[in-house]
Amino acid sequence: MYGRKGFKLISELDLYSDILPFNEVLVKEVLQEMQCLYDANVADSNAIRNDDNMALLPSVQLRHTALKRNKRCVLAYIYNRMRKLRELRWELGSILPPEINSNLLNAEIQWFQSYNKSLAKYMRSLGEDHGFNLTTNMVPPKTPYVEVKCVEDFGRLELDDGQVILLKKNTYHLLPRSVCEPLIRQGILEHKTRS
Repeated sequence: MYGRKGFKLISELDLYSDILPFNEVLVKEVLQEMQCLYDANVADSNAIRNDDNMALLPSVQLRHTALKRNKRCVLAYIYNRMRKLRELRWELGSILPPEINSNLLNAEIQWFQSYNKSLAKYMRSLGEDHGFNLTTNMVPPKTPYVEVKCVEDFGRLELDDGQVILLKKNTYHLLPRSVCEPLIRQGILEHKTRS
């Protein structure tokens, strides 16, 4: 049955929210099926044109529909992976964790780096001197300061006003939200829970 491998490729996206290793084997199988469908259509189209055999027309139309469906499935698979990478850039920053990076193709890594450069260039163009970091406040803050607990030893942290804070494991701090959010995403700080 045509299209089962393409459907399997798309259903993989629904089963897992993380970026899995690129399924090269299944993509190649879908592309091989598409090549077989195309070759069969060329042969039947030539038979229709040369021998005026219109009985082959429904077969050509069915294979053409299967070809278009497989093409949409492969493109949706690739687009979905790129969309997840774009979301990860906004959530985690410009450097992906090794467990995600190891699941990417070289082309996907290059696309991610290109997206990073474009986003950084755009953010530098905003504001006056240093640009404006759009990824800082993904949700509008209720207060400009956040109570945080340091989860691991980080060392010295210099704030925008020049104040230096030593971030040691199990210490609590009241810091500007713009400084805390990247460190919270990296797992160095966590929001202080009230007891």
